[in-house]
Amino acid sequence: MAQQFRTTFTIVNKNVLHWFPGHMAKGLKQMQDKLKGVDCIIEVHDARIPLSGRNPNFKFTISGVRPHILVLNKRDLAGKDLERDTRSRLLQDGNEHVLFTSCKDQKCRGIKQIVPLATKLICASDRYNRSEEKELSIMVIGVPNVGKSSVINTLRNLRLRKASVAAVGAKPGITRAVQTRIKVNEDPPVYLLDTPGIVAPSIANVEAGLRLALCATLQDHLVGEEVIADYLLYSLNKRKNFRYVDEMNLEEPVDDIRIVLATIAVKKNKMKRVRDSSNQYLQVPDLRAASYHFIRAFREGKLEGRQGKSLMSTPHLRHPFSSQESTIHLQFPSTVTVGDQSSRMNDDET
Repeated sequence: MAQQFRTTFTIVNKNVLHWFPGHMAKGLKQMQDKLKGVDCIIEVHDARIPLSGRNPNFKFTISGVRPHILVLNKRDLAGKDLERDTRSRLLQDGNEHVLFTSCKDQKCRGIKQIVPLATKLICASDRYNRSEEKELSIMVIGVPNVGKSSVINTLRNLRLRKASVAAVGAKPGITRAVQTRIKVNEDPPVYLLDTPGIVAPSIANVEAGLRLALCATLQDHLVGEEVIADYLLYSLNKRKNFRYVDEMNLEEPVDDIRIVLATIAVKKNKMKRVRDSSNQYLQVPDLRAASYHFIRAFREGKLEGRQGKSLMSTPHLRHPFSSQESTIHLQFPSTVTVGDQSSRMNDDET
């Protein structure tokens, strides 16, 4: 009998997707204060989720009438076969200048195009109070952990042959304030401003928030490692991508995250000691550690298989909130259901 997989996904209270710490509000204010000295905006986003998670406030509070380039980074972890459709969809939404990049590839064509394209757009624009300035100033913006600092460092390494200066890390929130200008080009002089990742104060679309969490744009502990791992399993099964079976040493595709996590914990020796009712110590699976192992495999591109389909290729749907759903995954209190088959959401397949 064919394996039956979930068509909906139940998660914890949607309030876990509200994350706007103080440094973000401060960073946004700093960004707005520096706009008078900015000629162009480069918005960096994750190529695996090109149609979801971008902060909608940027268009009104930061970009304005300035030239705007959308850089979809981490191309190496996304599906290159989807780039044409992605570009077409983004063009419909008013994104005329889209580049796909991978900071791990020094020969990446998209990286090499950033400075020439920005220079061209700035020279063709009305620079207002900066029309007499020879140096070009570009602000790099985006949500957390999409590679803004990595893009800046790569450009500096590539064009000036100089060492990296922008701090980078695998967790969101490394850059917490607008940085000093960083030079990335000599002729013409081009300076980039690194900025803190800014998410929308409230993420209205639940599945978009889950995708952000899966791509490490939201901090794992805010949503819960087990919840993120369960959503990953749901998403992979939804796309009929069963690469995880071999990677996690399972016997067959499964729809129960507890089986996946228990298998990982045992085979990767991710165990913890707990006391039982008789005050004796027992070795039990460390589900949180196993969850992170599963999530990290996705983030490192190990679960996408040869086709390399990105999250955008999932038949994503609009998600009605439901308090009637019972708890079915790892005993978490569930109040939100995603995956209604009868409707579509705003960040769907192209």
